[in-house]
Amino acid sequence: MLAGRLRQLRREKNLLQKDIADYLGITTSAYGFYEQSKREPDKYTLERLADFFGTTVDYLLGRTDSREIPDKKIEAAIESDPELKAFWQVLQKRDDLKTFFKQVMNLSPDSIRRAIRVIKAIEDEEKGET
Repeated sequence: MLAGRLRQLRREKNLLQKDIADYLGITTSAYGFYEQSKREPDKYTLERLADFFGTTVDYLLGRTDSREIPDKKIEAAIESDPELKAFWQVLQKRDDLKTFFKQVMNLSPDSIRRAIRVIKAIEDEEKGET
């Protein structure tokens, strides 16, 4: 799965294996081994590859078919709502909501906005700001 996705993403960007190897600071043959399933990148290299291709490690490993980074999809959904955008800046930093973010990315933009509004309403109520 990883090898095929790396190859596909590289070809979509019209890059050579050498281009990605240079970015990673490894030899072209070392990167080529990733695309041939002869070698697996370590965690750090996987993260750098995901960053390079603008996707997630989960996508590279085949754990999801969605290439989108959850934060980016959420940001796009709330772009036109300054209040939600400000609230999102706070939410992003909360480790207790990381699972929520992964689930939300599969929703439509309208549903994403509703979900964040619900969290905001609950937080406001708990603070006594209803």
